Amino acid sequence: MSTPPASSPGSRQRLGHWGENVAALHLEAHGYTILARNWRCGAGEIDLVARDQETVVFVEVKTRRGRDYGAPEEALTPRKAEKLTQLGQQYVYEHDLGDVDWRIDLIAVELDDRGRMLRCEHIPNAVLGW
Repeated sequence: MSTPPASSPGSRQRLGHWGENVAALHLEAHGYTILARNWRCGAGEIDLVARDQETVVFVEVKTRRGRDYGAPEEALTPRKAEKLTQLGQQYVYEHDLGDVDWRIDLIAVELDDRGRMLRCEHIPNAVLGW
């Protein structure tokens, strides 16, 4: 895996893309199949769509360099969880998946201030109650 982009103006988006690549590699290494990256519809975007055996998994990836803005998983607010639930329902509808089992996971990618990866943590069922 390449190194994360340096801190500079405009690098936030590049850092997020880098974190999504790390997350996709992590999922694939654990037997998941990536179905889509950055799936978009009028309501928003899902970072990764994967398959875990017979379950469709919508994955929110949060990447942080340092703790100035908190831990990556702290960015999954109730409002964001609701939005991800709506997006998951829309994906299932648009792809005519019917009664397929699905869930929403979070992958937290955390780097230190120098850009070294501290962790890549997969949190299954990060959003419950849909």
